Parts: sequence; C-alpha cells; structure tokens
Amino acid sequence: MCSSFTKTMEEIDMAKTLIAFFSRADENYFGGAMRYVKVGNTEIVCNDMKDMIDADMFKIEMKDPYSPVYMTCIEEAKKDLRDNARPKLVSVPDSIDEYDTVILAYPNYWGTFPMAVATFIDNFDFTGKTVLPLCTNEGSGMGNSEADLRKMMPGAKIKGGLSITGSRASSASGWRWANEGGDPLRGDGGPRRHVPAPGGGRPPG
Repeated sequence: MCSSFTKTMEEIDMAKTLIAFFSRADENYFGGAMRYVKVGNTEIVCNDMKDMIDADMFKIEMKDPYSPVYMTCIEEAKKDLRDNARPKLVSVPDSIDEYDTVILAYPNYWGTFPMAVATFIDNFDFTGKTVLPLCTNEGSGMGNSEADLRKMMPGAKIKGGLSITGSRASSASGWRWANEGGDPLRGDGGPRRHVPAPGGGRPPG
C-alpha cells in the first residue's frame, strides 16, 4: 500500500466521516448501451469505500423516484434542474453536527448533481465541515457540480472532487481517489482526479 494512501486513511480515521450519496438503479446508460441494474453505480462505489474507511453511510432517496425508464428519467431530472426543484426525500438524518467530513456522492445529471442532493444540502449547515465530492458519469466528469456545491455551502471546505466512470464502478472504486494521488482527501489543494474511460456524458446511476 503506497504511503499517500496510508496517510489518507489515517487522516480520515481521525475524523468522524459521513458518506451521503444519491444513486439510481433500474435502466442505466453504460458506455453506449442501456442495461437494467439492481444497484446503481454510485452506491457500488460508496459500498466499496465504506469497506475501506470508518464512516457512517446515508442514502439520499426521493419520496417519488424518477422513472425506471432511462430516457424518461433524464427528462424528469432535466425538468427538476430547470425548475430548481427540491424533490421530497424519504428521510434525512436528524443531524450531521457530529461529522467533521462529508463525502457527498452522486451521478452527473445534466452537468451537476441531482436536485435530490440539493434537498439534502438545504437541510443542514455545512459551515466548517470538509466536503469531498464524488461524481459518477460516462465521460462528463464533475460538470459544474463543484462550483454549485460552493454556492450552496459557502462555509464548507470543499475539496477537489473525484470523477468515476460509472460503467467501471465495480473496478474503479473510491479508494483509488487516495491511491492515485489522493489530493482531495489529503486536503492539499491538488487537482481533481478522474478514473478514466471512454464514453459520452450521459447521466448514470
């Protein structure tokens, strides 16, 4: 195990960490083809990461989920983004005050995070917390999500995010964030990292 990865894990272990994520199963886009999945890409990555670090995990779930049909889902997500909507959630934690660090994971929906993530953010004060964005996608990277997070969390310390190709989620798990440079988790202001793969910028799960 490389020294940067070991150092990152030690720093995370010293802080109380929450992994909060939005993920969509059902029909998804994988590098040019549609495929039905029971577990979304973002959830796969977060489950792998949970096995590597000492963190609590919370799944952001919509009370009225988007359609299981991919093309319908992306149109519903586009409308919510255009309307700056705040979809109702099944639940939210009572508090996040105990956490020093929040890993916020989501798929890239139309260049940013899904609006359900905005609903989650609106419920809490992130002032003074370290926020680590993680975005699954099929080639569109982080999009504008980091800038949008900074607008919504003006008091948070938002680090450079990790972009992961969703169709490789099972092999490109979150530990590579640290293992291949680890700048966001180390907090040294390094560049964003991307686990590369070909493909277009369609929203995955």
